[in-house]
Amino acid sequence: MPDEQTRTRAVKAVIPAAGLATRFLPATKAVPKEMLNVVDRPVLQYIVEEAADAGLRDVLLITGRGKTSIVDHFDRQPYLESKLEARGDMERLAAVLRTSELAEIYTCRQGEPLGLGHAISYAESHVGREPFAVMLGDEFVEPSKPLLPAMIDLQARTGGIVLALIEVPPAETSRYGIASVDDAEEHLVSALPETPGVSSPYRVTGLVEKPPADRAPSNLAVAGRYILPYEIFDAIRRIKPGAGGEIQLTDAMALLLSEGVPVHGVVYKGVRYDTGQPLGYLQTVVEIAAKREDLGPEFRAWLKEYVTNKL
Repeated sequence: MPDEQTRTRAVKAVIPAAGLATRFLPATKAVPKEMLNVVDRPVLQYIVEEAADAGLRDVLLITGRGKTSIVDHFDRQPYLESKLEARGDMERLAAVLRTSELAEIYTCRQGEPLGLGHAISYAESHVGREPFAVMLGDEFVEPSKPLLPAMIDLQARTGGIVLALIEVPPAETSRYGIASVDDAEEHLVSALPETPGVSSPYRVTGLVEKPPADRAPSNLAVAGRYILPYEIFDAIRRIKPGAGGEIQLTDAMALLLSEGVPVHGVVYKGVRYDTGQPLGYLQTVVEIAAKREDLGPEFRAWLKEYVTNKL
């Protein structure tokens, strides 16, 4: 790894969005999961907004067959814009225009979904020899407690891998990659400012993909945010299919860890919205709606009445 003076900061984000979303069928037969609405914006827009707020304004979407609407959402639509302007509906016009102004959106297609590592491999020519962020396409964090800036700062100092970690119940370790951790180097802890909702860094000593509870090294799960060095692409080429017969990003990161690449993690303690399963998606819709200044008061009153009188 290069020394600290020559390390660069991640400025690009890669969002894998090629999965089949079978948990949401039949809704996702024609509508990508990433385009399911949370109040008035699709899930993916929240994620691109999170990237843009962290200074990542170059976004590569890894898409699949039947997902052209993902790209269309972030494109201009002059006819709709002109109609809104003619009606004097400037608030909605601004909201529509904002989607095309958030970031520079690029796309490539993953021919067959063969695992997260396989999806990330498609980003190599776009990313080049720079660190980059990976943001899974079905989760995002509350804007008031951002996660990515602290991860980007940490990776710029270490030059290695930085992971977002969350605490999960032991019964759920089989759903995630699980990290074993130790205290981080003192110079890293002292050099990085405190960030609300984000712990001080840990040194990751091991990674296991989806272990059962009795084999999990901890309850710290790898969440859907990574800052990766470009060396990850070579590691992906060198690993064999892992859990589920897929090319797992966790396995590629574990290979780099075994070869001496530094791996660190921060534990996120803010609100993480996970829309990857129907229950989590519904919970996200309710939480976001309840917090909205325009909808929240009336929605909370209705929700309270519904829970009290209907359930």
